[in-house]
Amino acid sequence: MQTNFTAEQLKDHAVAESEKILRKCVHCGFCTATCPTFTLLGDELDSPRGRIYLIKDMLENNRPADARVVKHIDRCLSCLSCMTTCPSGVHYMHLVDHARAHIEKTYKRPLSDRFLRAVLSAILPHPGRFRLALAGAFFARPLAGAFKAAGGPFAKLGAMLSLAPSRMPGRSSLEGPGTFPSAQPVRKGRVALLSGCAQPVLKPSINEATIRLLQRSGYEIVLPKGEGCCGALVHHMGKEDAVLENARRNVDVWTREADAGGLDAILITASGCGTTIKDYGFMLKDDPAYADKAARVSALAKDITEFLVGADLGKPVVKPDLRVAYHSACSMQHGQKITRQPKDLLKAAGFEVKDVPEGHLCCGSAGTYNILQPEIAGRLRDRKIVNIRKTSPDLVATGNIGCMTQIGSGTEIPVIHTAELLDWVYGGPVPDGLDTVLSRSAAE
Repeated sequence: MQTNFTAEQLKDHAVAESEKILRKCVHCGFCTATCPTFTLLGDELDSPRGRIYLIKDMLENNRPADARVVKHIDRCLSCLSCMTTCPSGVHYMHLVDHARAHIEKTYKRPLSDRFLRAVLSAILPHPGRFRLALAGAFFARPLAGAFKAAGGPFAKLGAMLSLAPSRMPGRSSLEGPGTFPSAQPVRKGRVALLSGCAQPVLKPSINEATIRLLQRSGYEIVLPKGEGCCGALVHHMGKEDAVLENARRNVDVWTREADAGGLDAILITASGCGTTIKDYGFMLKDDPAYADKAARVSALAKDITEFLVGADLGKPVVKPDLRVAYHSACSMQHGQKITRQPKDLLKAAGFEVKDVPEGHLCCGSAGTYNILQPEIAGRLRDRKIVNIRKTSPDLVATGNIGCMTQIGSGTEIPVIHTAELLDWVYGGPVPDGLDTVLSRSAAE
């Protein structure tokens, strides 16, 4: 793609990076075939190619974002399916991230939209605040249908209430900061585990299962003091300063931990967080105080399944004899290019693993997308569930809390994290939600 940025514009590092990305695009349109919003809406401007044209025009002319640009960029899920499809290596993720930051700086959203985004940014990245918010949402949940019917900004509030859990899990006894020793006589290594922000509130059993798995495999696990949200949630809303603040804080924490006791890896159990942390090196490459440290952290970051394929989990103590529909989160398959490892682990554990038809299409979760774009998110969720049912599964396995919440809000089929399933097979407790499946299987 030909570009016409001035030499002055290219002095801005973000603009220069976007210009390189734009030049790689050859207008082929392969991306339109796998884009969820184009598949649903059929509008060229709701495809990666169409959004690239909008972004190029906006940045090249150095003009503020307008309502038309914002509408179509907001509809992008950042699922990154287009990056898997693109034959030219267009790094759409960095381009749309730049566009969102530009929108945040130059466009004044309607008051209701500004308010909702401010609330989400102030609550979701903070576990304590999130717990309080969910307690309130529990009582307001019966009003979700009425809010959705009211439409407009109330529909988004209704979507948010619908996603709130019907019951709140208690706090985990393993909640950090803290260190958990290896259960083996000889320690094989030492790893940091990202606690996360939304996940330990919604499903603390995921990190508990991961800690047990790693301990039995001979690893010491540390939940470092001072670690916080990875920044993914605010990053998708274009809040550039906030995400860089989160990144710098976490880089400092993990660098300190690596220097003090050594780290073989920084493990992540929510793939959306993993995609962001692996990008810290890029985000902070122009910061002389953090560039090297951030690159080191990104190199250490691994999804839990990416790490476990190289670990000795021992012999299964349970024969599951269950059919699993494996839902590969977009941030896993497109963002991190992890496709084989989770399925290999589940197969080795004794599960019959089935790929979901149209597995490249997003479930509609995408961070806060299912709240900010509830109509599109709902259609994607329903389409995903139809495809899941085609595999006739006993349960769904996935590696991202957002997907678990989104898919689980539309089906009675249990949606369970891969780490919880592995922990159960190799000696841990039965995951929550699997009891009914096991009872039915035993009866048959």
